Amino acid sequence: MDIRIGLTNVARELSLETDQSKEDIEALVNDALQSDTASLKLTDTKGRVYLVPSRNIAFVEFGVEEARRVGFVS
Repeated sequence: MDIRIGLTNVARELSLETDQSKEDIEALVNDALQSDTASLKLTDTKGRVYLVPSRNIAFVEFGVEEARRVGFVS
């Protein structure tokens, strides 16, 4: 699933692809925004870890949960 995260006072968005489900990511984002945790921790498909300051999150956009197609489309 592709995820885009917009941050306040930052011109670029953070984009990553993860194997986690939409529900799991939503729960992590909601917990980070509602609790006193300092950051949101996400891991992408290659194992890279992203720490996003939760007080600076402006928006989170979810892509579609669809496997990539391989080959040609006719």
